[in-house]
Amino acid sequence: MNLAFYKLVEESTAHRLNREFIRDYVIQNPEKLKFLMEIALNENDKIHVKACWSLELIFELKLELILPFLDDFIAKIPVYKNDSAIRPVSKICLFLSKSKTIKLSENQETKIIETCLDWLIQDEKVASKAYSMRALHNFGKKHSWINEELKMILSQDYPNHSAAYKEAAKDILKKLK
Repeated sequence: MNLAFYKLVEESTAHRLNREFIRDYVIQNPEKLKFLMEIALNENDKIHVKACWSLELIFELKLELILPFLDDFIAKIPVYKNDSAIRPVSKICLFLSKSKTIKLSENQETKIIETCLDWLIQDEKVASKAYSMRALHNFGKKHSWINEELKMILSQDYPNHSAAYKEAAKDILKKLK
């Protein structure tokens, strides 16, 4: 582990400019991505959440950088329990679901779909649920069974959620008609 880089991540905050600084630093020093992934994939590390925040911004710009870590990332996603980690991880799943350049294997798709369904039905924060439903909608274009499942979940859960959830669910339900 690179201690100086670890300290940099440890001292980072949730502020957008701070996360962008880590993103830009890693993009300019690509060898650091391995260390950032190690931190993010270790949910026992107290700063794994901060690493996830930066990974979201890195993969938003350059999703192909996930390729060497894709299997490890996908294997780990169901394990995350911290809401602050699940939000950026669910957004990375959304990026993967709509990528035209990264071809996921059936097994990889299945793992992401199962995890997104879990996040959607479990007691997660609205942002994670919104990213999950959007990712599932994207996968539903290839796997039609997802659309029926998604319609059922969103319709049943709709009255019990916040305005933000309802807005995202309404958008997806409209697309599914």
